[in-house]
Amino acid sequence: MTQQLPQTPPAEPVLAGIRNFRDVGGLPTSDGRRVRYGKLYRSGHLAHATVEDTAFLSGLGLHTVFDFRNAADHKLDGLDVELPGVRNVSIPLSDPADGAEFWRMVRDGGMDELRSILADGKGTRRMVASYRAIILDRTAEHSRVLHALAEDSVPALMHCAAGKDRAGLTIAVTLLAVGVGRETIEADYLKSNDAHRRYRVHRSDTSPAGMSPEVMELLNPLFGAHPDYLAAAFAAIDETWGGTDVYLADGLGLTPAIRERLRERLLDEG
Repeated sequence: MTQQLPQTPPAEPVLAGIRNFRDVGGLPTSDGRRVRYGKLYRSGHLAHATVEDTAFLSGLGLHTVFDFRNAADHKLDGLDVELPGVRNVSIPLSDPADGAEFWRMVRDGGMDELRSILADGKGTRRMVASYRAIILDRTAEHSRVLHALAEDSVPALMHCAAGKDRAGLTIAVTLLAVGVGRETIEADYLKSNDAHRRYRVHRSDTSPAGMSPEVMELLNPLFGAHPDYLAAAFAAIDETWGGTDVYLADGLGLTPAIRERLRERLLDEG
């Protein structure tokens, strides 16, 4: 029997027009296996990809790009660049009408408006509620993604706008399905806080006053990755389904055969 050599992590690319890109490979599972490199990627949106970025993505051998943004996101940032031979699947994980006024104020509001919607923990509470809602209300969408991965959609790239919330949760659900532990998932999730990964804040007023330290502190709960957010998602799973396995089976409709197929697609041979 030939012993499998450990995979070598690929060098992390420097992409000029894509934030928060990374290969999820190398993460360990509870049974001693690891996520294979070159099978599952995550990032922010691809709308501003440069020619060089596009060439890099085209060389990954991607089968599918999952875009979890909604119509309002597309209007703000634009549609993804086209990657020849790659299937683009749009699965919005948030409603553009939900909070439209809130996000307008984030973009256009003055200090008083920002304080009214974000100060005293309001921004954090909104994000916690959002993470819970995506877990509880988007089971059909997450089921669709995982069944697609099990069927034929690997290698895959998952993204939203910043690559930390909607994409972060779908990556988390995928990793749960193949046996990656919650602490390991959290560590990968928190990489979105690295300075070179963070989503660039959109503000109509880009003056020093419009982007002041107080403004940025108020906005931080919306644009940062925080352990409490992911913990809220995991708590929603436990409170509603009693644990990960029942969530995957009853919430997402994953049979043992589908989970095994996911492991075959995404994990090393062990």
